[in-house]
Amino acid sequence: MRTTREQDELRAAVRSVLARHEGAAAWAPLTGQIGVAALAVPEAYGGLGCGLPEIAVVAGELGRALSPVPFLGSAVLPVTALLASADWGACARLLPGLAEGARAGALAWAEEGGWEAEALTTADDGACRLSGRKEYVLAAPERPDVCLVFARDDRTGRLGVYELTDETWEFTQIPTLDRTRPLARILLDRAPARLLTADGEAVLARVRDVAATVLAAEQVGGAERALEETVRHVGERVQFGRPIGSFQALKHRLADLYTAVESARSLALAAAHTDAEPLAAAAARSVCSQTYETVAGEMIQLHGGIGVTWEHPAHDHLKRAHQSARLFGSPAAHRIRIAAALGLVPGP
Repeated sequence: MRTTREQDELRAAVRSVLARHEGAAAWAPLTGQIGVAALAVPEAYGGLGCGLPEIAVVAGELGRALSPVPFLGSAVLPVTALLASADWGACARLLPGLAEGARAGALAWAEEGGWEAEALTTADDGACRLSGRKEYVLAAPERPDVCLVFARDDRTGRLGVYELTDETWEFTQIPTLDRTRPLARILLDRAPARLLTADGEAVLARVRDVAATVLAAEQVGGAERALEETVRHVGERVQFGRPIGSFQALKHRLADLYTAVESARSLALAAAHTDAEPLAAAAARSVCSQTYETVAGEMIQLHGGIGVTWEHPAHDHLKRAHQSARLFGSPAAHRIRIAAALGLVPGP
């Protein structure tokens, strides 16, 4: 499966911006010069109308750079939820600002119990006022301008998608293992909201598959960069008068890592090119998570003592790998989804 010339040019442009602008400072040129916030937004709402293959290209480059910009949290998750809700009035009102990057978005999904629908217990008291706590919200350090919430109606038990309509809710950054990806907690105490759709189960299913696909691409980018840095290091580090990369045992380890990364890349591409087909997305999410964790762990080992120092990127890759593996459900949870779809275990 080959990338197109346009996708290669997009990759080069994003990589160039990330090389010139570090950290959160890259978001303004990424949105203003390249339009990454507009990729998932249809042209009718001021976006570029691109598909998941292009979104995956950007995610892979952000993963390589361990970038903290809110691409997944603002330009992918809330946009996907809005489009899946089929509330075209809300789309016309909210998507143009998200596409420009002028407004930051967030999707409050998980609660303390986890990422599955049955764990979402935030209550709608009948007057579209939500109460509860949302965890692990992918958001920039600042309060998002647009915040969508999955919440379950106490009266009907149905899962819905709501838009918070004012700022009477508490937004708090939380300490995380991975310092390169901000996460937040949202506290709701009878916060006014507007129902976008009562068919939240369908929206959640679509959001979960898109999130898994885009995160898989990001993880492949991180694993690829971690492997490149490790290969460079073992080619330069000399022991017993020769580069340690010339030792046969290390060659075998690096060859295994290369094979794992290429296999993960194939699954991530397949998920993107099938528009996040559920089984492809689950397979990519599971394999790419474990591959990145494996490569990051080997990066630490093969760099030796320097790999665990605060200044070295090896420990940042390890922390990003471990934290991202637990976003949107664990690798084991996604394997259970696949097994249930194939009839190997009882379904949820």
